[in-house]
Amino acid sequence: MNRFLQSINARELIRPLGQMVVFSLGSAIVLSSIVLTLALGLDQTAVGLALQDKYNVSLYTYTLVNLPQVVIDGLTIGFVYAAIALGYTMVYGVLEFINFAHSEIFAVGAFVGVEILIALDHSGLLRSASLGMSYVLLTFAIISGMVAAGALAVTVERVAYRPLRGASRLVPLISAIGVSFLLQDLIRLVEGLTTGDFNRIFPSFGNFDQRLNFGKLALGETTINLGISIKSIIVIVAAMLMLMGLNYLVNATRIGKAIRAVAQDRPTASLMGINVNRIISITFLVGGLLGGAAGVLYALKFTRIDPFVGFFPGLKAFAAAVLGGIGNLTGALLGGIVLGMLETFAGSYMGVFTMGAAGSEYKDIFAFSILILVLIFRPQGLMGENVGQKA
Repeated sequence: MNRFLQSINARELIRPLGQMVVFSLGSAIVLSSIVLTLALGLDQTAVGLALQDKYNVSLYTYTLVNLPQVVIDGLTIGFVYAAIALGYTMVYGVLEFINFAHSEIFAVGAFVGVEILIALDHSGLLRSASLGMSYVLLTFAIISGMVAAGALAVTVERVAYRPLRGASRLVPLISAIGVSFLLQDLIRLVEGLTTGDFNRIFPSFGNFDQRLNFGKLALGETTINLGISIKSIIVIVAAMLMLMGLNYLVNATRIGKAIRAVAQDRPTASLMGINVNRIISITFLVGGLLGGAAGVLYALKFTRIDPFVGFFPGLKAFAAAVLGGIGNLTGALLGGIVLGMLETFAGSYMGVFTMGAAGSEYKDIFAFSILILVLIFRPQGLMGENVGQKA
């Protein structure tokens, strides 16, 4: 036991935790400063006067009072994006190939986890489960989603990508797009044959919908309760554990060293005795495990899923990976947090600052506009790219 504890590299466990804290605080401070500056500048304009008439409070006060809740919501979705983005980054780091089917692997994980919980709910087990058992069943659903998504990712790599590994980069990219559409339709087919319902609802059980309130802030004649739901805490904690575990795997284990060697130079790694095909399969497996877990967590957070549930989260996670620097694990973490915060800040304040002309439905335009600007001035992403050129 002592030898095992001594073999653990504590630095590689603590470092990603520190990065998460720094990235979260940094993005929250920067975006908060921007919206507070805008609110202060618009306070005496028609925008501020309209809000004053509606809520009997200044625009600056309204923005400041809602800020803590906006930050919490932004971090929740940001960590989900980061967990999905790591799947794209893992594959790209080894093969310099964008696995566009990863979003559907994410969706399969979500469906497997939700269908298991729905079956348990129909059996009456969820309703009679104690609080501790509810967490055990949720963990079982997450692990089941991970296993299904991981197995699917390995299968897709073996069937659709490995035979095309020597082809030009465009060929496996087209194959990935084809696999993406195939998996979407397979999910629809399976759900149509088994349940007849494409929209599946995460069952309500345990205390996951309970909200923990930790303060109240006065807003004119009303009061805003600040808090966070139990399921949001679960999403954040689970995503943090996955990010820490992946960082440790890649940077502090023999498998991680082999992954980095294959990413740097496949022919040389093969000459050094590394089984390249096995390492690539492990890379897809790890990416699939992360995607499957993120799928169940996403279903827990947003309740409803359908066969296309992976499209927009997958697209945003891919954008997050590019924003942070695709091929860079730290960059994927940063990109996910930043994109989630951007999306939430835009959705919360855009409607207020534009007097309803551009509401929360335009949050994606704002987030992707920032992505475009970053890539114009820094094409390699915020954290650069740590992937070596393939021979």
